[in-house]
Amino acid sequence: MITVFGSINMDLIATTERLPKPGETVAGNDFATAAGGKGANQALAARRAGRYVHMAGAVGKDAFAAEALALLDNAGTDLSLIKHVDGPTGTALILVGGDGENMIAVVPGANGQVTPADAETAIGRMNEGDILMLQLEVPAAAVEGALSAARAKGVTSILNLAPLIPDAPRLGRLADIVIANETEFERLAGQEGMDAQAREAALAHLHAKTGQTLIVTLGADGVIAIRDGAISRAQGLKIEPVDTVGAGDTFCGYFAASLDDGLDFVSALRRAAVAGSLACLKAGAQPSIPLSEEVADRI
Repeated sequence: MITVFGSINMDLIATTERLPKPGETVAGNDFATAAGGKGANQALAARRAGRYVHMAGAVGKDAFAAEALALLDNAGTDLSLIKHVDGPTGTALILVGGDGENMIAVVPGANGQVTPADAETAIGRMNEGDILMLQLEVPAAAVEGALSAARAKGVTSILNLAPLIPDAPRLGRLADIVIANETEFERLAGQEGMDAQAREAALAHLHAKTGQTLIVTLGADGVIAIRDGAISRAQGLKIEPVDTVGAGDTFCGYFAASLDDGLDFVSALRRAAVAGSLACLKAGAQPSIPLSEEVADRI
């Protein structure tokens, strides 16, 4: 079983010919709303990958709450660990440029009311060998509580170091498996501007020190990882991206689901990388997450 402990948002998405520079206003082409939040996105990805998933988090008592949970509910995700609190549901304001790149501002809303007690409740329903997936869009104290409780219970924890909050390096060292993009990994390693050789050396150094499984996503260049002393690589698909906003979350959810399904580590990386590529072919975070059959066909 997979439990995802994290954020639930409503995404407000505007598309433009190009992303604005600081202080600049550009004309938009289109606007849409879509369910999002890194936690909810990863939960839906794991569910669409075919695994049984609990989502733990919080939504507000506003018009966005039901819409933010609709795709998770329709997919058969267990929502019994989601609490409804006073105030707004979390929102993300997203600009998507013509080349598929994006800029995002996140307003926590109800996500800011997720607590260490919620973490204890979520982990209390898990068993040894289950998988816990976390991100950093809920308070650091809640994430730390979940990681500590997971370790005490023998639950495998996967932490996606996004967004890059000040506590990310400290929290990253508490997880069994860490997933980061290039920028996030540089913060974890305490070294900026890495080339490929420096990145591999930093992976080996951190792994030797902590024993953790470390995964770095590299966009179009695929993924590099280290586990049990061995470096692994995997490639996604060669694509022309429409919207990259859901790619990282899709990778995380599919990776967790693949481990839960018993795939070996390298096969899990490859499946997740292909799923992340497919997520770039549609707009929106959750609407773009592919089904397991689509990923299998492309593999």
